Amino acid sequence: MGDRETTNHSEVTDFILVGFRVRPELHILFFLLFLLVYAVILLGNVGMMAVIMTDPRLNTPMYFFLGNLSFIDLFYSSVIAPKAMINFWSESKSISFAGCVTQLFLFALFIVTEAFLLAAMAYDRFIAICDPLLYSVQMSTLLCIQLVAGSYFCGCISSVLLTSITFTLSFCASRAIDHFYCDSRPLQRISCSDLYFYKIVFFSLSSSIILPTIIVIIVSYMFIVSTVLKIHSTEGRKKAFSTCSSHLGVVSVLYGAAFFMYLTPDRFPELSKVASLCYTLVTPMLNPLIYSLRNNDVKEALRKILNRVLDIDNNL
Repeated sequence: MGDRETTNHSEVTDFILVGFRVRPELHILFFLLFLLVYAVILLGNVGMMAVIMTDPRLNTPMYFFLGNLSFIDLFYSSVIAPKAMINFWSESKSISFAGCVTQLFLFALFIVTEAFLLAAMAYDRFIAICDPLLYSVQMSTLLCIQLVAGSYFCGCISSVLLTSITFTLSFCASRAIDHFYCDSRPLQRISCSDLYFYKIVFFSLSSSIILPTIIVIIVSYMFIVSTVLKIHSTEGRKKAFSTCSSHLGVVSVLYGAAFFMYLTPDRFPELSKVASLCYTLVTPMLNPLIYSLRNNDVKEALRKILNRVLDIDNNL
């Protein structure tokens, strides 16, 4: 049996990404929609990184984390969107075995890194609001770098483990992945291996990522809310909540979709695709819009850059 599974596994040279089960004439609509969203992702996240790097006033821990968030959003959406758009035009919709491994590895790396980075951002907001006098001391440059590096380290370890256990499975049942990118759950469906041990490891890995990070976020915001409610001034409360509402919105979308995708029974493939859209394309598109539109410092920095560009044009 082991020889048969090894043989079947080695015979798989490519997969078919089924994508969305819609009429062929709708593929052009999906292509245009993906193209529009991806263009907004590129413009928004590259713009956010440029603003943060060029404006000295944004040289703070919060914007350091936000710049890294934009970097992560830009790259993991780039792992998914271009291939999905190509497949809307292609008849074969194939992806090589190596391409599938690479896509799963990079996506898992960036999405897990983002989960830990959001937890670090929640801790940053907790220190800023609950202990503002010691904020500059506690959130030192070294600590910020360590938190970001730790997020990438956790993402890398999780990605290596997930990719390794997924591609040790045998795929003799079918080459057709019922999804628009290579993800672990759709790959499980086409495996002919015994999935008992795999599902235990997969659930444990997912839980070890989602639960600790969400606990840090929840506990941080419990202290934040408690502190804000003690502020007597209405304006002070409004300002404190304003700095946190953007982060909470991002967390809600990402974790809600991830919880549905990875910690619930895999019975509704089409709903899983919609949930995947939330964190592969919708969240990376909304993040820079949410943070820029609700942040006066970012809006002011954008205004200065635009004025500088207009002055250059006028001089020419």
